Parts: sequence; structure tokens; C-alpha cells
Amino acid sequence: MRILFTGGSGKAGRHVMPILRDAGHKVLNLDQTPIGLDGIPDLALDLTDAGQVFNAMQAYRDFDELAEGTGMPGYDAVVHFAAVPRILLTTDNETFRINTMATYNVIDAALRSGIRKVIFASSETTYGICFYDGEKKPAYIPIDEDHPTVPQDSYAMSKVVNEATARSFQERSGADIYGLRINNVIEPHEYEEMFPDFLTDPAKRRRNIFAYIDARDLGQMVLKCLETDGLGYEVFNVANADMSVAAKTGEIIEEFYQGVPQKREMGEDETFYAIDKARRLVGFEPEHSWRDVLGDPRA
Repeated sequence: MRILFTGGSGKAGRHVMPILRDAGHKVLNLDQTPIGLDGIPDLALDLTDAGQVFNAMQAYRDFDELAEGTGMPGYDAVVHFAAVPRILLTTDNETFRINTMATYNVIDAALRSGIRKVIFASSETTYGICFYDGEKKPAYIPIDEDHPTVPQDSYAMSKVVNEATARSFQERSGADIYGLRINNVIEPHEYEEMFPDFLTDPAKRRRNIFAYIDARDLGQMVLKCLETDGLGYEVFNVANADMSVAAKTGEIIEEFYQGVPQKREMGEDETFYAIDKARRLVGFEPEHSWRDVLGDPRA
């Protein structure tokens, strides 16, 4: 496939794009900051400028496409990861403006360009827990895609709006548009750097629902979505199968989730950020764990 990837220079994208490339896809990175990955050209643009986005959707990916002399080929899919990645990097209203306008422009331009597959990054923050002022407990556990999405902060608000935007575009077009509610992205080197603290103090992971997603497994999820057609509009939780702490499920419930309704039985290390839907509909199955690097301190 010929894939236009926005935000590929970010923490998640720099791992996901090579996975798509190595699977045989031709990828173009749209990002204000070039990353220079082998075999993945960079194109700088402002995604809040609709004209620039429309132009990028209908342009050459790299010089090799000039050789055939058959004109510009079309893109088969768009993966939209670009965003202001959290609160407190710029003003709240600018975070909201950039994230919502960029997503509108990307999906609009993709559909007008005849692209029938769009995958976009939503967020765990939509559930309102991550950036809540104080402590907010989930409505129930484990948290699935039916859980209420009523956040307080501008970043999560933008992601909720983006989901509504995507759903409306899908209703109008009939294209496949899949939203990924991505949990806290962890790069492979971060296990040794960060997880020892998480294993000894699970409270540090409360705002992330004690979950995480290995950047390589996120790449697998994007591949699975690219390979799965006909779902229309869907949103998926994306996380690893286990928690990011050494404490067991019962211990986490006892300390942090007392009184919170439990929808089903859970495994002793199972994530509270349910990935059942991704497993069922696209065949997602995480392959990595912090235990592969650190071992299990309670084994």
C-alpha cells in the first residue's frame, strides 16, 4: 500500500512507520520535523492549513515515482498520528485548535482524494481519568470502548471531538475510519529506565489506568487495521495485555478501585484497559511486555 503517515517523527510514529515499511508498504511522513528514516521520505507542512493537506494528498511521494512517467499515484490509506501530544505544551485553546483542525483537514482531504481507509490516533485520555483535577475512578472495570468519554482537559476534549468528526465523515462517505484510543506509549529502551519505579509504586500508574502500549505492538495494531476492511467506523482501545505494575489485579482493586463495579472476571495480571474488541475485530495480539526485559519480580 501507499500510505500517508502524519506525525511520524513523534514518539509513536518513529516506531510504527518502520514496521509499515518493513511490511512492504510505501510510507511518506508528514511532519514539521523531519526524521530521516531509511526509505521513508519526509514532507514538512502545517496540517491546520487545508490547502497544504490537500496538496500533500495528491503529490509525489519521492523521486522514484517520476521514473514511470504515469503521473502521480494515489494513496491507499492515511494514518493520522500528528497532534499536540498532551496538555501543558502550549495553551489549552491552541492545543484544541491544532488537534481538531488538523484531524478535520486530514480526513476531509483523504476522502475527497478517494482514499477509503483512514486510521487516526485517539487517546486513553478520552475516558477522563488521565488529566483529571484530582482523582477520578472509572465507571467500571475493565474499561472498554463503551465507557463514558467526558474529560476535563483540552487535549482529551480534542480527541473526543476528533472521534465525532471521524464518525460523521464515515457516515457521509462509507469509508473505513478506525480510531485508536492509544494508551501510554512505551519505547523499548524505557522499560529499564522507567518501569522499576512503576513496579515498586503502582500509584504512579493510576492516571494511565495501570496500562501501557509497547510502540512495536502499536505498529502491529496499525498493520492489523490496514489489513482489515469493511468495519466502517470503529474505535479501539490499544494497550498491552498485562499491567505496567507488578501488583496483581486483586491488589490494584483493593487499593485503587474499591467500590468500582467489575463487569467480568479478570486475570491476575490483566490490563484494566480492555483490548477484547481489538482482538476480536482485527486480530490484535500484543507480543511484548516489560517482563521480557525486567523479568517478573514476584515470580
